[in-house]
Amino acid sequence: MARLNLLESTRFEKLPVTVYENEQDACKKVAAKIAALIHSKNEKMEKTFLGLATGATPIGVYTELIRLHKQEGLSFKNVVTFNLDEYYPMQSNAEQSYVRFMNEQLFNHIDILPNNINIPDGTLTTEEVPQFCLNYEKKITAYGGLDLQVLGIGRTGHIGFNEPGSAPNSGTRMVTLDDLTRKDAAKDFGGKANVPTKAITMGVGTIFKAKEIILMAWGSKKAPIIKKAVEGELSGEVPATYLQLSDNVEFVLDRDAASLLTRFDTPWLVKDCVWDDKLIKKAVIWLANTVQKPILKLTEEDYNSHGMAQLATEKGPVYNINIHIFNLLQHTITGWPGGKPNADDSQRPERAEPAIKRSIVFSPHPDDDVISMGGTFIRLVDQGHDVHVAYQTSGNNAVWDDDALRYLEFNIDMAKTLGKPDAEMEQLHEKLKVFTQSKNPNQNDPEELKQIKGLIRKGEATAGARYCGLNDDHIHFMNMPFYEKRKSSRKNEVSEDDVKVTIDFLQSIKPQQIFAAGDFADPHGTHKICFEAIKRAMEKLRKTEKWAKDCWVWLYRGAWHEWEIHEIEMAVPLSPKELERKRNAIFKHQSQKDRPVFPGDDSREFWVRAEERNRDTAKQYDDLGLANYEAMEAFVKWKF
Repeated sequence: MARLNLLESTRFEKLPVTVYENEQDACKKVAAKIAALIHSKNEKMEKTFLGLATGATPIGVYTELIRLHKQEGLSFKNVVTFNLDEYYPMQSNAEQSYVRFMNEQLFNHIDILPNNINIPDGTLTTEEVPQFCLNYEKKITAYGGLDLQVLGIGRTGHIGFNEPGSAPNSGTRMVTLDDLTRKDAAKDFGGKANVPTKAITMGVGTIFKAKEIILMAWGSKKAPIIKKAVEGELSGEVPATYLQLSDNVEFVLDRDAASLLTRFDTPWLVKDCVWDDKLIKKAVIWLANTVQKPILKLTEEDYNSHGMAQLATEKGPVYNINIHIFNLLQHTITGWPGGKPNADDSQRPERAEPAIKRSIVFSPHPDDDVISMGGTFIRLVDQGHDVHVAYQTSGNNAVWDDDALRYLEFNIDMAKTLGKPDAEMEQLHEKLKVFTQSKNPNQNDPEELKQIKGLIRKGEATAGARYCGLNDDHIHFMNMPFYEKRKSSRKNEVSEDDVKVTIDFLQSIKPQQIFAAGDFADPHGTHKICFEAIKRAMEKLRKTEKWAKDCWVWLYRGAWHEWEIHEIEMAVPLSPKELERKRNAIFKHQSQKDRPVFPGDDSREFWVRAEERNRDTAKQYDDLGLANYEAMEAFVKWKF
């Protein structure tokens, strides 16, 4: 199991942290710890008292516990569970209910006794809640406290639903949810407006009574709050920092969630390093930004004063280091994203040959292509490459209901104007109008409404791709199975059907170059699933297909985040005119204009996000002493 032992702890870390290479390994380890506790208690004929969490974080642990039960005989008959929290108000059979979540993810698949399951009750009247909370506390205390409490962490730093401002001795109670917490839950409820403003939660003090506490976190989205919780000062503004006071706590993280901890992010500040080009590049860029100097003006004193004396000694003189990193950055910049024909490509990010490349731009949603790499897309076409765009999903869940009805009304009115009224269309309109007026949060749309929404986005994507210069036979809609079969669930995964669809498409084009979304902060999770399908398809094809072995894959970002400067391997500069053309391509996606259904954390419109991120990338290059461009789109090459 890939546990990372780069450095078990540093002076910056104020509680024990164990980091695994990936979420899967970490979940198996936590499940094994829980199983060992249950076995030990069962042997003594004692009950095990577990505190359980909900959300996406513990799903892998629950999946492994189910496997251990079914395949290795782990019994839960003597296990008593207490869940951390529940939205309020909340019916137990609602899609977003934590009662339903726990049943679907764990309880329905093991032999736990129903009477041993305890979950805060979201169906109570407001007057009944205080007494329920008091009884919940008394019940936990009567059992002598919890043997093990499993936690996730919210991006506000909440544990359970103990939001900023919670007291360290707080008990089970009704709380008001932070706005960021409600934004993060918006996907499950079909929009933030539908997320309850209240919840019932165990308190910080209740959690502290557990004999052992494990907090888990996965993914780069959790990295900023993990850094605050592990390395920050005690603060009521970040309730998870209170765990620094516990003698029985462990943070279990994957590499991405731990990425901003000092030992991973700036390791030269805590230990001697093995200096390769990748780490040197990151360190020098960090130093330049810290002292606010261009790279070529960094001095030996700058290195020595900022924890980089080892680098200066081993790889110096420092001016040579500066020149080397400056050149590495310079060589990432290219106006020829498909490779420059008849040119020396030894210092360029993309190959010169073949001069005309078959390129596929994969777009998870129908607008990711132009938002994230619209300028590069247009330039590839302008430079004569054989460019195809593949829209991996219909994106139909990101269209407002009233927009879909408006398009349907247009078709009815057009039919009447042409003297060809359609009674069936009018009946469909009335049916869908009634549905949308009584629609529950996150309720699945009827198939007809999904199709209308999908057609809206298909038309917008086609218009955007045409604007970029493509003919219709180079515009493809993959309709990947995972998306079309999805339900209102918290976790979707790539299937073999998705991989097969991707393999068949790749075989039909045989590209020399692929562009794919590498921004996994997407609140739908769609980007990650779509990339996983591409990755698995290419791994299979590379075993037998020569073209696949020669195909390069470039990852773009931009819709949700951008690459860090030290990560960038190809930077395509955009002139003011090219940036304007990119904006016009984004404007073709009218259903996403002004106010998209799922905006994530960023309230800016997508075209504004894209432009400001592209301008910021260019400014960062300029600040480091390189050429000053209007904007830049950035890419990282996928390493198979």
